[in-house]
Amino acid sequence: MEEKIIKTEYSEVMQKSFIDYAMSVIIARALPDARDGLKPVQRRTLYDMHELGIRYDKPYRKSARIVGDTMGKYHPHGDSSIYEALVVMTQDFKKGLPLVDGHGNFGNIEGDGAAAMRYTEARLSQVTQEAFLSDLDKDVVDFMPNFDETEKEPTVLPAKFPNLLVNGSEGIAVGMATSIPPHNLAEVIDAVKAYMKDETISNEGLMKYIKGPDFPTGGIVINKDELKQIYETGVGKIKIRGKVDVERGKAGKTYVVISEIPYPMIGANIAKFLMDVAALSEQKKTMDIVDITNQSSKEGIRIVIELKKDADVDNFINMLYKKTRLEDTFGVNMLAIADGRPETMSLKQIIKCNVDFQYEVNTRKYNTLLQKEQEKKEIQEGLIKACNVIDLIIEILRGSKDRAMAKACLVEGKTDGIKFKFKESKIMASQLAFTEKQANAILEMRLYKLIGLELEALINEHEETMANIYRYEDILSRRDAMAQVIMNELDDIKKSYGRPRKTVIENMAEAVYEEKKPEAMDVVFLMDRFGYAKTIDIATYERNKEAADSENKYVFTCKNTGKICVFTNMGQLHTIKVSDIPYGKFRDKGIPIDNISNYNSEKEMVIAVTSQTDLNLYRVVFATKQSMLKIVDGGEFDVSKRTVASTKLQDGDEVINVTVLNDQKEIVLQSAEGYFLKFSLDEIPEKKKGAVGVRGMKLGSKDFVENVYFTGIWAKTIEYKEKQLELSRLKAGKRDTKGTKIRI
Repeated sequence: MEEKIIKTEYSEVMQKSFIDYAMSVIIARALPDARDGLKPVQRRTLYDMHELGIRYDKPYRKSARIVGDTMGKYHPHGDSSIYEALVVMTQDFKKGLPLVDGHGNFGNIEGDGAAAMRYTEARLSQVTQEAFLSDLDKDVVDFMPNFDETEKEPTVLPAKFPNLLVNGSEGIAVGMATSIPPHNLAEVIDAVKAYMKDETISNEGLMKYIKGPDFPTGGIVINKDELKQIYETGVGKIKIRGKVDVERGKAGKTYVVISEIPYPMIGANIAKFLMDVAALSEQKKTMDIVDITNQSSKEGIRIVIELKKDADVDNFINMLYKKTRLEDTFGVNMLAIADGRPETMSLKQIIKCNVDFQYEVNTRKYNTLLQKEQEKKEIQEGLIKACNVIDLIIEILRGSKDRAMAKACLVEGKTDGIKFKFKESKIMASQLAFTEKQANAILEMRLYKLIGLELEALINEHEETMANIYRYEDILSRRDAMAQVIMNELDDIKKSYGRPRKTVIENMAEAVYEEKKPEAMDVVFLMDRFGYAKTIDIATYERNKEAADSENKYVFTCKNTGKICVFTNMGQLHTIKVSDIPYGKFRDKGIPIDNISNYNSEKEMVIAVTSQTDLNLYRVVFATKQSMLKIVDGGEFDVSKRTVASTKLQDGDEVINVTVLNDQKEIVLQSAEGYFLKFSLDEIPEKKKGAVGVRGMKLGSKDFVENVYFTGIWAKTIEYKEKQLELSRLKAGKRDTKGTKIRI
């Protein structure tokens, strides 16, 4: 067979493949559907539990069974994603209305993960069964083939309320993400009813019912006025504070008690909060803390901070808001799949989408119910009519040779071949005109149906069927009747599952914290070759002087109220407050300077570290790889910005030495090819930090300055090519000359 090669542009193939992949992740994995508020993995898990019969009133089943069945039938993307979705749907501290009833260890608010799926059990919550799955047998939603076309799965579940708002959603797709906060079920239902009564209602009007997010962890939303804009655009930031109470103990003790936390703090961030509070004390940001205890339990959060008697409690609480995650931000991006595409939706759009879906679902539901009632009506009328002429029908049955002959007589009045006792019976039989379904029902009817009471029950059932048909036709023909049905269902859900609001919505002023200035004192700065920095007191340094000097690259004394200056090879100066550097024990690890400054260890290299106090007292000499030199007054580096350019560099050049001048007299430049040039520091001009400088040494085309040394009143000996070289013996030269090549 001849090969057929299709030539195409590589960029076009990549573009199309990426778009296909992105849309697959967006639609089929990461984002929820605006109609039922569920991601595909959640929807498939709930539907599989429904199919397995794991209802709220049935025994729990192993999570591993649920996960395995879901993965095998509907979601072939790995068991971990299915189990994680199942776990989240059970956690009442993440979901306003848990959709799954979990039995066993499904994790906790402090960040402990769920047990393995083989140890936990689950079943559907009652609200899930009643509000998401109860009408699936009434043809209310479309079904589609699963991944291997061996099963059918619903494209969406017929949720009876806006689950997207009630439980919220979080997900990261390709190039977009969703982050929707949970809301109070009762408030959402009230807002839905208000929209159904007046579809012209504004977002502001809906906010009379939905006050704002209602987080399962409680807390206080402090930017109430900004919520209007957030619900209008679907995007914004919600500021949340934990709930703090002050308790008085015996002997005048004061306790700051945190009983509710911001929603973003759930999980490992509680432990981080405790560490941050402890760090405030260790770093002497506050001296008011006596003890911290985490007394949280299944009953709720309780973090207790004991303060000194004379502590300023209000100032301390404001410090917690400013310095820890006790005040946090929830980023809102109400992105969901609507009409098959991702869309950032306002509050009203989400409610409209769900209400339109409710009308569609209920229209299909009552059409299905109406059709079933009409079928029942047809059969019931046939049976009632048959009871009125039962003697004739018995005569037809006794005189027929087979079922087909009897049926033909009942439906079409054919009497050929049937033996009748009376001629009148044959005439009456020829006039019969039952329908196919009526004839089948008559042929299958049991004799006990002829009892008077049974016949009366059949007539009553027929009257009930007629009443149902009238009611269903009325609902389908009048939108206001349909609306009333939907609102009645919403009222039932609200009555059964509505809960009081947990989150308080207020406008609160920004926390103002007056930081007490620490008492000025001398400390010793230590930084090792890996970039970990810390400060210790002078007495501790004196006791460990030998180890401190040998284990650290930079060691010097500075003020705890001052700044540290970090010069890099890219000509940048990064300043760090000494107060931001951990102060503690000699054997403490310290903190990477990347974490407390703008220094980037992947792009830059530290050339020198010194205190700003020393810079203010002395001058600084710069030397670069291309042999550019200059002296700068140290006062120029007393800047307020965290990062500034410390010098100007030519293309391809970089700083190799920054030295604070004290009693140095001469400078020695050593090139990579072995040339040494020694000359007086007086030959280097003093310039501004924005200047390039002057050339210090003539270099060959491939040569560059490798090392810089200084001589002073002391003898300076260096190691060069594994030999000792005394710099004082080098012949002094002039700046901008080639120097002397040293051969050892």
